[in-house]
Amino acid sequence: MNANERKTVLVVRRTRLDELVARYHTLQQARFYIEHLGADFGDYLRESAAYAAALQTVVQALQARGRYQIVDRALVPNFVFGADDIVVALGQDGMVANTMKYLNGQPLIGVNPDPARWDGVLLPFAPGDLPRLLGDVAADRRPTRAVTLAEARLSDGQVLRAANDLFIGPRTHTSALYDIALGERREPQSSSGLIVATGLGSSAWIKSIVTGSLGIASAVRGGSADGGGYQPFDWDAQRLDFAVREPFPSRSSTAELIYGQITALQPLKLRSRMPDHGIIFSDGMEADYLQFTAGMEATIGISQRQGCLVV
Repeated sequence: MNANERKTVLVVRRTRLDELVARYHTLQQARFYIEHLGADFGDYLRESAAYAAALQTVVQALQARGRYQIVDRALVPNFVFGADDIVVALGQDGMVANTMKYLNGQPLIGVNPDPARWDGVLLPFAPGDLPRLLGDVAADRRPTRAVTLAEARLSDGQVLRAANDLFIGPRTHTSALYDIALGERREPQSSSGLIVATGLGSSAWIKSIVTGSLGIASAVRGGSADGGGYQPFDWDAQRLDFAVREPFPSRSSTAELIYGQITALQPLKLRSRMPDHGIIFSDGMEADYLQFTAGMEATIGISQRQGCLVV
């Protein structure tokens, strides 16, 4: 396809103000609710205004270029991206990750709508960068960074991918019951669930779990509770790390296989023993999940797809 014919898909989100107005029906009622609680409603207005201004700049760039489509982040799981699409995510880092896992190698551009508010590790570009940037991406002149994705594949054929991490466990604050196997090691477990992290996600949820566990273990032994030691790994590393949260040893469960690495040659296998409350979700999106109930087997491994982040 000619570089000038490539379509751009812009992924947008609702601001906190949009969510409040949707909940309370009018701007005035939303303002009353926030100010009644003693909070600063002006912060919601400033955030919304900054996002609207960024969106206007981005849309103008897309209009000047050619074909484009705007998609709300809530619709991304069911949206069909074209193989030659260029994807732009206007929002926080989490929206970049949540968009990436539904792509299949299409270049993804993270645009920071409000640099004063968001650090934007995955948002290296400003709205004003797009006119020049889109042409370079369309002509494959812009460098990209590969991101390894995790994948949960159920025995009934359902698949869920993750750019940051997968959670496997109970829907509510109850115990997760399952059998776990990695290579020749296998055991029945009871815990509050597992986290499986990619390199991109290795500085997030799993780091907090491992850091807390190390700190507690050190404090119990009479040492310092600093919890240091866990090191994030490269975004494109061909491995995943997993950690079991709050494993509970009992007469029917053990707690030895609680941390390890998953590779292409050694996936993690789990079989659910939860009658009705087991789930798998990814990247913090609990609304988009797989049922993981009794008898279902999940194979957790490295996806054949890779994220492609424009840098």
